[in-house]
Amino acid sequence: MGLSGIDAVIFGVADMEAARRFCLDWGLHASDDPRRFTTLDGGEVILRMADDPALPPAIEPGNTVREVIWGMEDQASVDAVHARLRETRRDPNGLALSFRVTRRHRIVAHPTPVNAPGSPNRIDQRSPVHTGADPIKLGHIVLFASDFAAMRAFYIDTIGFTLSDEYPGHGAFLRCTTPGEHHNLFILNRPGKPGVNHVAFTLADIHQVIGGGIAMAQKGWKTEIGPGRHPISSAYFWYFHNPLGAPVEYYADDDWCTEAWVPQQFVRKPELFAEWAIAGGIDGTTRRQVVAIDNSGRGHA
Repeated sequence: MGLSGIDAVIFGVADMEAARRFCLDWGLHASDDPRRFTTLDGGEVILRMADDPALPPAIEPGNTVREVIWGMEDQASVDAVHARLRETRRDPNGLALSFRVTRRHRIVAHPTPVNAPGSPNRIDQRSPVHTGADPIKLGHIVLFASDFAAMRAFYIDTIGFTLSDEYPGHGAFLRCTTPGEHHNLFILNRPGKPGVNHVAFTLADIHQVIGGGIAMAQKGWKTEIGPGRHPISSAYFWYFHNPLGAPVEYYADDDWCTEAWVPQQFVRKPELFAEWAIAGGIDGTTRRQVVAIDNSGRGHA
């Protein structure tokens, strides 16, 4: 139905300076507006003070996402989704939504070639060691659904997302486009408690996930969980706590779905969140594992 991906996410924050510092450390690009940051493809992270009366109401206490702006292919697609929504510009959680002709531009990433026996792709050159990350795009957002069935139906039937995989009755991985990335939206069942689970930023490859994560640790930011790998979507990940609200994620190498992709159903359990993961992250000084236990309660274990 003309969707192209996340164009912008607007956060309501209590500490603007800490939020700005995090965005710069995360690898986002500053703009003329000190409250606006961009990814490589022009996606926007927009900061506002949490008590700004111009912001839509929050769906949960504290710092959080206040609005998601979805990009569309053309104005006809924007008009069509507005007609389906009529006057309601919120999802069943109450999260404010906007739609616009996308302002992002296509990026062609160049991941590090991989060598394997009989299949050398990186010849006469060393694999790089990254000292930071350069987020390419706002890849996906994960929402806790107060009414899971209503959220699933709204985003598929009204907005036009396509189901990639699901935990029946518990979670749905939804993508904007076909062919396209495995998911741009993931909704998780949490009856009566709407909220944001995390916002995720796409990187070129696992080397940037590791280099970016270690750089964030060196700057003093705390890992929630990672690095690790998701068996559903296949992506490598690293999640960080931050002053924007829910954790944010670096990720790379997720599945690419065409019309031939067949959605599967899975039982929601920890080993399907992560094939493997480091709970405490990697220390920025020693570059060794931080010993920790994941007590987040956010569905990781």
